[in-house]
Amino acid sequence: METFDDIWNAVLDYCKSRVTETAFSLWIKMTEFSGYDPSKSTVTLTFPKQMYMDVFMSQYEVLVKKAFEEIMGFQVELEYICKEEDSQTERITYQDEQHLYDYKNEQFTFENFIVGKNNNFAYAAAKAIASDPGTNFSGGSSFRNYNPLFIYGNSGLGKTHLLNAICHEAEKNFSNMNVMYVRTEQFANEFIQALQLKRTDEFHEKYRNNIDILLMDDIQFIAGKEATEEEFFHTFDSLVYAGKQVVLTSDRPPKDIQSLMDRLKSRFEDGLLADIQPPEYETRCAIIKRKAMLLNFDISDPVVNYIAEKIKLNIRQLEGVTKKLYALCNISAGKPTIAMAQSIIKVIMEDTQPLPVTIQKVVDEVSRTTGVSSEEIYSKQQKANISHARKITFYIIRKVTSMSYEDIGSEFKKHHSTVMYNINQLEEEIERNPKLARQVNDIISNVKSEQ
Repeated sequence: METFDDIWNAVLDYCKSRVTETAFSLWIKMTEFSGYDPSKSTVTLTFPKQMYMDVFMSQYEVLVKKAFEEIMGFQVELEYICKEEDSQTERITYQDEQHLYDYKNEQFTFENFIVGKNNNFAYAAAKAIASDPGTNFSGGSSFRNYNPLFIYGNSGLGKTHLLNAICHEAEKNFSNMNVMYVRTEQFANEFIQALQLKRTDEFHEKYRNNIDILLMDDIQFIAGKEATEEEFFHTFDSLVYAGKQVVLTSDRPPKDIQSLMDRLKSRFEDGLLADIQPPEYETRCAIIKRKAMLLNFDISDPVVNYIAEKIKLNIRQLEGVTKKLYALCNISAGKPTIAMAQSIIKVIMEDTQPLPVTIQKVVDEVSRTTGVSSEEIYSKQQKANISHARKITFYIIRKVTSMSYEDIGSEFKKHHSTVMYNINQLEEEIERNPKLARQVNDIISNVKSEQ
C-alpha cells in the first residue's frame, strides 16, 4: 500500500465485513483519517460531533485497532479530534442519521394503492386517519377508536405503502403537524444510543413531545427486547393520551406476537386492527396494469392474466415481475410475451435466500433481542449471557436451515458435539420456560419474514 489513505480504506473494508451495514454506515464510515505519527505509532481520527466519537470509542475502538494491527503488522494507538465546538453542550437530534432510515417512497400514495376485497378495510381506515389524525378535528366523534391503527399482514402486501400514503397525505393536508415515519429497528437503536450516552431526555423530547403522528413499521421486532418494549410503552401512552396519532404495522396480529408484553398487546388491541390478505385475481391484474402504466409499458391482457395466475401471494413479486419484464423488453426492443413472463417468474420462484444471509439474519435478530453483539456470539467468550445467546443462535439456525451440527460448528468454529449439546440444553430450557419459548418463536418468525 502506497499511502495512508490506502491503509485507511483497507481498515474500512476490514470493519465493514465484521459489523452490520447500519453500524458501519452510521458509526465507522463517517470517521475521517486525519494523520499518523510514526514516532508514537499513533493514528488520529476526526469526528463531526461528540455523539459519534462517544459511540465509536465505546463500541468500535477495539475493532478498528485490530484492523490497523492486521493491515500494518503492528499495534497502533488511536487519538481523537471532534470538529464541533462546544461539543459538551451539544444536544442530540439524530438528524444526521435520519437519512439512513428514510423509508418514504414518493410512489406510495393513496392514488397508487390498488384497493380490493383483500385490503379495503385497511385502506379506508388509513384514509380516515390521514384526514383526521388523532381525532384533532372531529373531536373524537368520528374516529375515536382508530388510535392506534394496527395494520397487519404477510410481507409484500402493501402495509408499508399505506404508511407512506398516510405520511404523504398528512404532510400535504396538515403542514403544521410533525409526522414521524420510522422503522422499529431505528427506534430501538436510537434508544440504546440514548442510554449509552445518558441522553434519554433528548430521546423523549424527540419521540414523546415533538410528534403529532407516529408511523412505525414492523412493530413485531420490538418483542422480547424488554427495555425497548418498556420505553415504547411509555412513548405510546404519552402520545395517545396527548391526542397524537399512532399507526403501527406488523406481519401478524398482536395476540400472535408471543413475547410481546401483555399491556402492549392490550394497548394495540384497544385501537383498530386491520388486516391485509393476499389479493384476489382481479386485484392482482389491476396491480400489474397499474405498475405497467407507471412504467409507460404496454402489456397485453393475456400476459397480465398469466402473471396474475402464477403470482398469488405477494404484491411485491407481482410488481417485480412487471419491472423485470419491462427491462427485458427494453433491452431486446421486443414486446412482452407469456414465454418471457414464464422465464422471469421461474427465476423469482426459485430465488431462495442464500444460506449466509439467513445465518446473518439469525445472528442479527438474536443480537437485537438479547443485547449480545454479533461479535460476541461468534467469539469464544463464555459469559452466561453470551453463551445463552449463542445457544439460541445454534438452535434457530438448526430450525430454519438444513445445516447439520457439523456445518453449524464450522461456521462458529465449534466442535459439532458442542453445538449438539447447546441445542439440547436450550430445548430443555424451552420446555421449562414459556417466556423463553415465546421469545425464541418470535425470533424465528422475524427471521423468516422478508425485510
